[in-house]
Amino acid sequence: MNINRVVLTGNLTADPEVKVLPSGTAVGRLRLAVNTRRKNNASGEWEEKANFFAVTVWGAQGENCARYLSKGRPVAIDGRLEWREYTTQDGQRREAVEVIADTVQFLGGGREQNGNGPDEPRAAAAAAQDTGDFDAAPAFGAGAATSDDIPF
Repeated sequence: MNINRVVLTGNLTADPEVKVLPSGTAVGRLRLAVNTRRKNNASGEWEEKANFFAVTVWGAQGENCARYLSKGRPVAIDGRLEWREYTTQDGQRREAVEVIADTVQFLGGGREQNGNGPDEPRAAAAAAQDTGDFDAAPAFGAGAATSDDIPF
């Protein structure tokens, strides 16, 4: 028996993006930071290390993420890992592992607490601005990256 299951709880490092494919299916992209707490053997102090994940959310759930979520918002993701290959614009082959979300649970307060209404047309604006190939977008790189270093 094979099991491919991922459960993550963390904070969004950027506003969600959504694109509508020619088939009419919406596909959303989230960037998630999840902290891991470890004890430093040399100093004995506890340290937090951030891990960054690319998350793909399909259909109406992806549209809702783009409509109601924003950078910094805590979410819980339940999904699976998927490996893919792609070629960058300069012709280099890359590999990426990303999370395909089955469910996204919104945690914490909503946009209303930040002064942004839920009716903000973020999904339509993001879809209109995206002219590139969604599947060719690079996923998160490994290493000590900040949210500004992560491409998407």
